[in-house]
Amino acid sequence: MGAPSDLGLANAWQRDFPLLPRPFAEIAARSGTHESEILNHFESLKAAGVIDRIGPVFRPNTVGASCLAAMEVSQARLEEVAALVSGHRGVNHNYERDHRYNLWFVVTGRLEAEVQWTLSCIEYAAQLPVLRLPLLEEYHIDLGFDLRTGTAPRSRPEGARPSLTADEKSLVARLAGGLPLVPQPYAGLGFPEAQVIETLGRWLDAGIVRRIGAVVRHRSFGYQANAMLVWDVPDEAVAQAGARLAADPAVTLCYRRARALPEWPYNLYCMVHGREHGRVLYEAKRLNLSLGLAGYPRSILFSKRCFTQRAARYG
Repeated sequence: MGAPSDLGLANAWQRDFPLLPRPFAEIAARSGTHESEILNHFESLKAAGVIDRIGPVFRPNTVGASCLAAMEVSQARLEEVAALVSGHRGVNHNYERDHRYNLWFVVTGRLEAEVQWTLSCIEYAAQLPVLRLPLLEEYHIDLGFDLRTGTAPRSRPEGARPSLTADEKSLVARLAGGLPLVPQPYAGLGFPEAQVIETLGRWLDAGIVRRIGAVVRHRSFGYQANAMLVWDVPDEAVAQAGARLAADPAVTLCYRRARALPEWPYNLYCMVHGREHGRVLYEAKRLNLSLGLAGYPRSILFSKRCFTQRAARYG
């Protein structure tokens, strides 16, 4: 688990990372220390697996395509199949969850065809069916929540996803794995430094980028009791239910996904991150009762093991 000083730095810079030629020097000036100390500290956090990277977090399906997928895997084959799934470069998250459908992963790619090809390859190699659960509507997606309070700023409403130029797509590919931990991280990306800074600022304003900052591995800070809550809500009511869920401070993710009938009837999802199993169960019950969700078929899937957590790749 990260030390208190780790928590302070990683927590403070999950968003609003300086769009300046020397961002680490700016952080050092605000912290009363030196640029080299800040760089060394972030390098230590990354080496220890406390943070995955520092960089932009892109709005889903804006700079590429993605799909949540699930498989029912016997315990005897779980590690084998999880390794097979994680071996695909398009897989950026891969978790065991406490459910009959126990292996959950996200596949990303430049195009939807790439994503579907990867899913088909996994299905063929594992000789197991894969549930495909594409995103239909997002209500709140921001995993940069405060590590002390567990709350995150609510996302502002966003319009249509703008298209990117060829140069912008190239920059996305260079940024996807995070900024280099060097004094001038925006200068070594194959584009003029001022152009990179201007583009990132414009993407933030347009909603293409959700935030720029440290992408934290929450389990390193004690968030082990994390659960995905799912409901089967009538299509005509799901948007209102999603909006209510998204406004609740305990909810760190909330979106609508396609059903995979007849195996998977659920279409409304949210995540609740917590340090204690009992507290997450309490929040799940509170959400059901207070937000008018108790009458819908539902399930709760606690995360068990993390097999893969890494940046999405778009090039």
